[in-house]
Amino acid sequence: MSKGSPLPAHVAEPERHAHPVLFLILYLPFGISGGYVIVTLAYLLTQAGVSVIAVAGLIALMLFPQTWKVLWAPVVDTTLTAKRWYVISTIGIGLFLLGTAFVPAQESWMWLLDVLVLLASITSTVSAMATESLMAHGTSDRQKGRAGGWSQAGNLGGSGLGGGAGLWMAQHVAPWSAGVALGIFCLLCCAALLFLVEQPRATIAARYVDSIVSIGKDVWEVARSRAGYLTLILFFLPIGTGAASNLWAAVAGDWRATADTVALVNGLLGGFISMAGCIVAGYLCDVMDRKTGYAAFSILMAAVAVGMAIAPRTPEMFVVFTCTYAFVTGFCYAAFTAVTLETIGKGAAATKYNLLACLSNMPITYMTLIEGHAHKRWGSGGMLLTEAALGVAAIVLFGAIALATRRRVAAAAA
Repeated sequence: MSKGSPLPAHVAEPERHAHPVLFLILYLPFGISGGYVIVTLAYLLTQAGVSVIAVAGLIALMLFPQTWKVLWAPVVDTTLTAKRWYVISTIGIGLFLLGTAFVPAQESWMWLLDVLVLLASITSTVSAMATESLMAHGTSDRQKGRAGGWSQAGNLGGSGLGGGAGLWMAQHVAPWSAGVALGIFCLLCCAALLFLVEQPRATIAARYVDSIVSIGKDVWEVARSRAGYLTLILFFLPIGTGAASNLWAAVAGDWRATADTVALVNGLLGGFISMAGCIVAGYLCDVMDRKTGYAAFSILMAAVAVGMAIAPRTPEMFVVFTCTYAFVTGFCYAAFTAVTLETIGKGAAATKYNLLACLSNMPITYMTLIEGHAHKRWGSGGMLLTEAALGVAAIVLFGAIALATRRRVAAAAA
């Protein structure tokens, strides 16, 4: 499996490379905004008597921009600097979170919460894009794995803060305290920019139309390369999706797990375990072929799913295997980012990164649906074995494609 093409000749390596831990800090606002809406706001609203359908609509509004964000990624690549976009968008996230803290938890005020959450979600995508651009341009080739691991740790850790810590503050301090504290915390994350040196971007031209044309050429060059189309295939296949974790709450009764247990493994504990997995895998991805690592971690995930399927159905086994699954999910998240950074190079980094990110969300969605049907037909064991079988089959298929294309490239060179 190829490790990707070298950087374009016109893009010089920066003299100073950012420490990967900075990307954890920069990614926190993105994770916080999602966790705050899905856990903290959703809980507070339902407890105040707001209908479930209204809360579901709020969450759907939060998720909607995440599936279309590639459409406005070129704006980040072709206009202001990544640092400026990060500051603007993170201030936006902080203000919108602050705003939600003072909206009454009533059905009649849901329209205002809908607006604030939608705007917070849009600005969070820009914050993430700016971070991804800074990672692509400010990380050396040998550190792309670590950058991927630390950034995904920030994503998952931020979600835990926004959800777990946010809900704790709302319950033990005051309902408005979570939005205020998390909003201010997001603003403070901008301080990490002081330790980053931003490099000039080749996608910014004198005429905007030339910038867009440059992005189109850059994306096409990646897609037509062997490393590029192999990555596109890899991310579309059901490899390392972690989809079973979306259904833990729904199937926990099969293990006689209590609501508190589910909240623990799906909340802060699971988040911190996933963060640890991200960081460990990030370092591993810098000492091995990154696509091979992604496939290997996915096989490990399949093994955990098989182990959970055949283990006794007890609350203790539920905790052990869901936590192990969370750790391996962190491995796959880190490997995804490492492979993406390796594949996209520099240039239109935000656009290329988010194109691959949108593609990688597709198997998570369709595998969640497939596993739901598998559970209905074969129970929890069948659900887990289905995920494992499809994952291993996809890895075999990808290996065959990679081998066939390597031979074709070798034959063409000869």
